[in-house]
Amino acid sequence: MCGIAFLHSHKVNSDLQRQHMNSALNLMRFRGPDACNVHQEAGGTIGHVRLSILDLSDSHQPMFSKDGRFALSFNGEIYNFINLRKQLKSQWNFVTQGDTEVLLAGLILEGIKFLDKVEGMWAFLLWDIKEKRFLLSRDRTGKKPLYYRAFNNEFSCASELPALKKLCPENWEEDTDTTADYFRYGYPLPGYTFYKNTFELKPGHYLQGDANGIGEETAYWTPSTSLYKGSYHDAVSELSDTLRNSVKIRLTSDVEVGTFLSGGVDSSIITALAASIQGNHNVKAFTMGFSDSSYDERTYAKQIANYTGVEYFEDIVKDWDQQYLLDLILTRVGQPFHDSSILPTARLAKFTSNFVKVALSGDGSDELFCGYQRYKARAILKYYMMVPQPLRHLVRKLAFKFPETDAHHSRSLIRKMHLFMDTVDRYHDESPYIAPRCYDSKAYQNLFPSLASRGHSYEISHNNAEKWSEVKQMMVSDLSIYLPQDIHTKVDRATMHHSLESRSPFMDSNVVQLALSLPSEWTLSFKTNKKILKDAFEDLLPNDIWNRRKQGFAVPMASWLRGELGFELERLLHTYSSNLINIKPIEKMLYEHRSGKKNNDHRLWLIYIYLMWKNQSNM
Repeated sequence: MCGIAFLHSHKVNSDLQRQHMNSALNLMRFRGPDACNVHQEAGGTIGHVRLSILDLSDSHQPMFSKDGRFALSFNGEIYNFINLRKQLKSQWNFVTQGDTEVLLAGLILEGIKFLDKVEGMWAFLLWDIKEKRFLLSRDRTGKKPLYYRAFNNEFSCASELPALKKLCPENWEEDTDTTADYFRYGYPLPGYTFYKNTFELKPGHYLQGDANGIGEETAYWTPSTSLYKGSYHDAVSELSDTLRNSVKIRLTSDVEVGTFLSGGVDSSIITALAASIQGNHNVKAFTMGFSDSSYDERTYAKQIANYTGVEYFEDIVKDWDQQYLLDLILTRVGQPFHDSSILPTARLAKFTSNFVKVALSGDGSDELFCGYQRYKARAILKYYMMVPQPLRHLVRKLAFKFPETDAHHSRSLIRKMHLFMDTVDRYHDESPYIAPRCYDSKAYQNLFPSLASRGHSYEISHNNAEKWSEVKQMMVSDLSIYLPQDIHTKVDRATMHHSLESRSPFMDSNVVQLALSLPSEWTLSFKTNKKILKDAFEDLLPNDIWNRRKQGFAVPMASWLRGELGFELERLLHTYSSNLINIKPIEKMLYEHRSGKKNNDHRLWLIYIYLMWKNQSNM
């Protein structure tokens, strides 16, 4: 995995461009500690840092065409590059053995249509030195990031926002529409960032232009939800073969590949498939635990490791490190990001990187196979809203009669009831559904009155050939928004912070298209979690793994906020001077949380992260 950067300007001389480029690449050396190269030509400076995974001694970047006209800076992996190379070899004399030259050749020979053939994860910049034009692209589901600015006749792009700020250090201002979106969802909507005139290339899109102007982002891929034509038995068989092939091609590497193993269904399937393909003694599996037993999944991870026969490694999170969090948010993400599981994910990546350079994960399965509790909650909600209002009022009163515990919701019925009541409160705000909201409209108006009417509009692109169920609408929205803006962002920054490449077999385009075509009743079941996954891979895992409660990779945030973190939040509130946030109701939320009256951990965390970023940013 790598980091890319590019700057083209008629205002900034070549020496200053190189200085800015070196600063940007130095900030991204975590992404590519094995090599760093810069090339300048025709008013443009293109850079690359490399984490060597394929063709270790060659495939240097930026990579140039034989005639010197085109330069490619590429971050990612093309998993089917061997087959693509065979298709192109009659038109191209290959001199390397990796995937970078295959991508360069395909783009030159076939243009943007070549991406239809590519299976992988990527963000790249192709620079036409002769025409002084560029082409940017990002993979279908947004595994790899790419940010850009087109401002004052300059164009720049980079794999990470902090690096982009080094390329063009002037005129960085907060975009309060994105701030409004952040307090609604916990992250910017696709395409936007916390900064004006600064954008993230949307998943499944490409962008063309030059220093004098850019075109519109254009989609080369959109989710298709055409209904599956075969039988359920056919779909089970096809899913088994498709995911197995996805794991197989993602094991292609010139360095050792391991797996993340939480003990949940998704990572267990991936680990079991890798063991069956590679041989169990050739697979290393890694997990992260907690001293708090309600958040610890090591028992299940060990069970899977013993069942599959893979080599098992574990580490444990015992304390909270504020500086480590600051590094992740400020030097990797570069803008507010609410998902606290970035902490254990980064700790797991750090531990795993001591043994391997690549790890397979189960990311994306929940969005494709109805793994989140919110899908079941929405299905229940349709019937709950038919219950007479007085009876619903009684249910709410009973639910909040009992205080919440700090335990994960998978182990607390009271916590589940409270979360369901939150879902009820947000029902009208989430119709139509965009992404899970952090607050209902009444609470949002109280906390952020000047932001209530602000925010970016966003429309999901899709090829919808059938009428969707409400749950299918949520799945496609989560695939398009929640997955790239939360899950992929978290995993990319956490793993790259420790020079580790993460690969997601569930994100194979064939797996994605198959999953989206399935009727909701084949995936959503109140008796069996991820029904069709179980039927396809039941023989790979013990029964109690299929029957266990879904937990997720969470942290004991509630207890943290009653301790040191709560005092830090208080300090930040007292020094905050803008009118975007109403301080008094937040102080009340913190008091309720500390006294045990209500668990406000995620909502307080959301505000803490924003205030921390404001306090540390250079704007």
